[in-house]
Amino acid sequence: MAGRIRMAFSPLTRELLRTKASPLNPDFRTTEYPIISLIDTCGSLTEFHQIHALMLVCGLSNDAFAASRAVQFLASVPSDGPDRAILVFTHTPEPDAFTCNTIIKSLIKNNSLKKALKFYYHHMLEREIQPNHCTFPLLVKISSELKWVLEGEKNHCWVLKLGLEWDLYVRNSLVHMYSIFGNLMAARRLFDTSLELDIVSYNSMVDGYAKNGEVALAREMFDEMPQRNMVSWNSMVNGYCVVGDMEAAVNLFQMMPVRNEVSWNAMINGYAKQENFFQAKDLFDRMPKRNLVSWNTMIALCIRTKNYEAGLKLFDEMCAFGLRPNEATLVSVLCACAHTGELNRGKWVHSYINENKSEIEFDALLGTALLTMYAKCGSIEDSRKVFNEMPEKNVVSWNAIIGAYATNGGGQKALDMFTEMQKMGVKPNQATFICVLSACTRAGLVVEGCWYFDLMSRTYGIEPKVEHCGCMIVLLRRAGLLCDFKELIGQMPMELGERIAKRVIDMEPQNIGPYLLLSHIYAANGRWDDVEKVRRMIKNRVSEEKPGCSLVEVDRFGVNSIVGDGLVHKTSMMYSMLAEVATHMKSSGS
Repeated sequence: MAGRIRMAFSPLTRELLRTKASPLNPDFRTTEYPIISLIDTCGSLTEFHQIHALMLVCGLSNDAFAASRAVQFLASVPSDGPDRAILVFTHTPEPDAFTCNTIIKSLIKNNSLKKALKFYYHHMLEREIQPNHCTFPLLVKISSELKWVLEGEKNHCWVLKLGLEWDLYVRNSLVHMYSIFGNLMAARRLFDTSLELDIVSYNSMVDGYAKNGEVALAREMFDEMPQRNMVSWNSMVNGYCVVGDMEAAVNLFQMMPVRNEVSWNAMINGYAKQENFFQAKDLFDRMPKRNLVSWNTMIALCIRTKNYEAGLKLFDEMCAFGLRPNEATLVSVLCACAHTGELNRGKWVHSYINENKSEIEFDALLGTALLTMYAKCGSIEDSRKVFNEMPEKNVVSWNAIIGAYATNGGGQKALDMFTEMQKMGVKPNQATFICVLSACTRAGLVVEGCWYFDLMSRTYGIEPKVEHCGCMIVLLRRAGLLCDFKELIGQMPMELGERIAKRVIDMEPQNIGPYLLLSHIYAANGRWDDVEKVRRMIKNRVSEEKPGCSLVEVDRFGVNSIVGDGLVHKTSMMYSMLAEVATHMKSSGS
């Protein structure tokens, strides 16, 4: 049996069995022999399994030091390495805090924050292994990233109980945690009562003040620092960018002795928040080295400023430089495709997602962007397919598919999706009812529109806004109820009626109806100068409605496909509902 096991080992392991590193040697378990140090130089999981098998045969698996080395190696293995480490840990007779900290750290690195906290409670504490000064910074990091305030405060209490509050490493982590929570008073109290401070202590306070908008206090702390590093400068520059003080950010940026990608990205992001494309692009072009964040920021800025073609061009350049897009990149590209009608590129993105599932997380945001792209390019079947394949759906996802059907002539299907949404227990919001009422408006479903308008406030307690009332106005006007509609507008408070009429003008600028309604509102309130202004506006408009259109890509060129308004409305069933609608629209302005 021993011979068969020996043949399975690697040449190096067999050499260990032939030399003094023998199970019969009393010094076999000391670090003087290669069997222990061999774990540290292990090149693959297969080789580790051979060494671990030898440890089991020789009884070394019960040795705490050897087991901790095995756990340390497994924890460094990506993917399921931490789970394997936990399995070895459960069979270790007397594990110490160092071993536990190694596993917790590996789980944090794998972004398994809740699993790391579960290990702390269910393995470390249950086995009565006392946490040390290296444990609590890890636990505090978990609390900070999960924004679990009570958990973080509980860790602070344990620090006090175990007498670790004066440890600089622990104290700095607590200062950073309270800064993340926005509790700057607690962070400053810890900072001011510290017996020892280092550059990390100062950086934690500067970063905390800056990220919470207290730029003046951040600058005061920054100026008091005995020494600064790259983190100090970047935190301060980013603080100015967050509050929009780009002049101060530029001055500090120019004073920096050394800059890295984070410095440049902070400045670009500051200009991006102000939608200052030219300044952001100038910095981007002057960057000595760009990373994925740099490209994503610029592409997203192009989308926000509606410069879709430039965004797609930047994406092509990014790929040419060999950078692989992430979820944020793809969301921006899909948004650009939706507005330019580039269905083929959108399909390429879809294929990229499917081919790189290990790298790309197909979450609700990315899925919603994909189905919206298909819908705006007129491929509603693909939109529904994407929606069905989404592993998780939120209210935004449901709104997107309802809106997709609404804009592609599927009014009844949009209402069916709303019913399905209710069955799934997803609570609709204001945007949901805008999509639903828009579907009713486009399909001429007057009775249904009135019903959902009532349902919105009666069942879900959502107060009708201008957008909801605007949809109802268009719905009733298209049904030919202009006289009744004037009476309805007249019942509203002047300000609400004015806002709604202007909203309808924005929706249908070429239609004379909303202008007449706005004129009626001004006349009812004696605002004759405004009445005259509206009449002059009417003269400059063509009363004929502009037909709807869809943007379709044909040989990479956007083509408008014109569709006439061929809705046929039945008005006989509407008059009984009009009084009730008037009551609700009147109450919305009170």
